Amino acid sequence: MVSKRGRFYVLVALVGISGFSQGMLLPLIAIILEQSGISSSINGLHATGLYIGVLIASPFMEKPLRKIGYKPMILIGGALVFTSLFFFTLWEALWFWFILRLMIGIGDQMLNFSTQTWITSTSDPANRGRDIATYGLSFGAGFTLGPLMTQLISIHVTLPFIISSILCILVWSMMFMVRNELPTIENEDVDFRSNRSSFKRFYQAAKIAWVAFLPPFTYGLLEASLHGNFPVYGMRIGHDIDMLSYILPCFAGGSIITQLPLGALSDKIGRKKVLLSVIGGGIIIFFMASIFEQSTIGLFISFILAGMCVGSIFSLGVSYMTDLLPKNLLPAGNILCGIFFSLGSIIGPFAGGLFIEYFPDLSFFHMITLSLILIWLVIFNKKTNAYSKTSSQMM
Repeated sequence: MVSKRGRFYVLVALVGISGFSQGMLLPLIAIILEQSGISSSINGLHATGLYIGVLIASPFMEKPLRKIGYKPMILIGGALVFTSLFFFTLWEALWFWFILRLMIGIGDQMLNFSTQTWITSTSDPANRGRDIATYGLSFGAGFTLGPLMTQLISIHVTLPFIISSILCILVWSMMFMVRNELPTIENEDVDFRSNRSSFKRFYQAAKIAWVAFLPPFTYGLLEASLHGNFPVYGMRIGHDIDMLSYILPCFAGGSIITQLPLGALSDKIGRKKVLLSVIGGGIIIFFMASIFEQSTIGLFISFILAGMCVGSIFSLGVSYMTDLLPKNLLPAGNILCGIFFSLGSIIGPFAGGLFIEYFPDLSFFHMITLSLILIWLVIFNKKTNAYSKTSSQMM
């Protein structure tokens, strides 16, 4: 069995392969459907399948985690992911692929929720931002490499699915070297078997830390719309598939550069200040992207800079949530982070597909810029509640 630090790196590797599979699926299927003549609105709606799966699974994650522990949840979730990836090779049908996306979403939620809760529950508060940033860095690295798999379509349409499922199995097998643990329960009087208790914890977590769930929502919207809609939009404004497969990873690649520095900075000056700064930077960069979208170099630069700014807001949001909540509410808080991420991921591709179809004279990046402005205003106007901090420490 591996040490505690070894376990951390196994969990980080699992998150990385999860990011890889998601980063591959969104643009890969978007391109395949676009080439098959599917409309951008249906294409965008189809992209929500993975996140609908995450959303469906989210309310049911806490009880089994507390009952069977982290390791079995991760193993089941990982097996669901690599099995579904392989099934993409068996039959190319719109409805069948949508079901597979749902199953991958469920598996990813089991894996990501368990790893995220395990890391946030055991991380040293002094290094929390750095550890969660490392978690986000791994996901971002996987997400960066995923879109490169779209180039394999030219060899055979099933090849990206086969390779990604094999990689998932290899990383998943490392989990057998980790010893299982159960989540910490600080309040022994709470009946974790009752539905009423679960919803009460969700309510308590949302009441205390709702502002921390907005960054995961925003990241989900950005990630899914950029990877699910932009390939369609990019092809329509004249960019070829090979070039898009290199542009897309720049967003996640930019986040790799700044993920750890921003996490460490948030440990020192506070999550809210860093979040407002990076979202503000994202607003400026995406507006500039709308001006230079015809330029390949302009898009490369825009995606890298945007990733450096807003590519870390999911991990910053998780750190913010962990600061605000007591340990016994962390599983509920992590579930809510996943739910808000999923909501953003569902809204993003569908809204983006409608925007591309019904506003062809406007830039796709205008929609993203407006979304970031709205989120920035909400976070800016939310005053940090001293009562929330106190209560979260006392509970």
